[in-house]
Amino acid sequence: MTDKQWETLLKVINGETIDPIPVGFIIDSPWLPNWYGIKIIDYFSSEELWLKANLKAINDFPEVIFLPGFWSEFGMCTEPSAFGARTTFPPDEFPFAHKVINSSDEIDDLVQPDPRNDGLLPFVLNRLKLVQPKIESAGHKIRFAVARGPLNIASYLMGSTEFLTTMMMQPDKAETLLKKITTYLKDWLHLQMETFPSIDGIFLLDDIIGFMGEAEFKTFGLPYFKELFNENVSVKFLHNDAPCRVSAPFLPEIGVNLFNMGFDVPLNELKKLTQNKVTLLGNIPPRDVLASGSIEQLTQATSDLINSLEDKSKIIMSCGGGMPPEVSTENITAFIKAVKNN
Repeated sequence: MTDKQWETLLKVINGETIDPIPVGFIIDSPWLPNWYGIKIIDYFSSEELWLKANLKAINDFPEVIFLPGFWSEFGMCTEPSAFGARTTFPPDEFPFAHKVINSSDEIDDLVQPDPRNDGLLPFVLNRLKLVQPKIESAGHKIRFAVARGPLNIASYLMGSTEFLTTMMMQPDKAETLLKKITTYLKDWLHLQMETFPSIDGIFLLDDIIGFMGEAEFKTFGLPYFKELFNENVSVKFLHNDAPCRVSAPFLPEIGVNLFNMGFDVPLNELKKLTQNKVTLLGNIPPRDVLASGSIEQLTQATSDLINSLEDKSKIIMSCGGGMPPEVSTENITAFIKAVKNN
């Protein structure tokens, strides 16, 4: 992200209305490799190809704020790997992490990871170190410390059904696991911030909060997210493209000031749920409109969304969720044009 883009992001978060509304997208391995024309395994294993793919995106679409920007990751395997999760990397499919906790009785014995040395994290960090000069020579800086959220990681370590069941049947065990993961995440976020002083934002991704009722969220989500976002940074960014009506009212209390949601809740409703204290990044349908829609359908959907807004402040136009696979250059260009024309 350039200095100008960062300044624009901060202005929007601070409530300034910008015309036209800025455009932003979360981009990572589900979209970038195939859009660039390489296999997913090549994207993960070659920092040169990884860098070229990211540079092509920012050069082809200079009007777009790409978030978090030069995301160094290994898909959903990144954070669970530090706990010893076996990781599977098909040549051109999304990687996945295998669970490591087969019984809640194993939670107490789970070893606390060291992000400096464990799993894939050293490779994530070293990739950024190696390419940092080229990122900066292109006019960009590393702006975000990034991690999956604690509930998301717990669901990978145990399995989603097993973790949610443990929450209900053995809440003390679930809290023990979440405390270990939160400690690990704080260490990981701090390590990223120490390594790259240009970081002034935290980005957490967690869809499991969308599958909780209010009481469960207040017990198993709220305190841990508050702890993780309790950092002296300018941007506190959360992604949850699962249902969000339960958790959205708590975002200001958590400290979140930038939120990427799914497309099931209208932006006007989300503004009310968050007391208009949170900048919203969204939310046309990602697959059926941004990826699969015709230029005409995409243009109409974008125009309809913008025209429906009762308040255009604290909005960044995007899709509901991260950039999905198979979104074409033509459709991104059409989206940008539609935003500019409304």
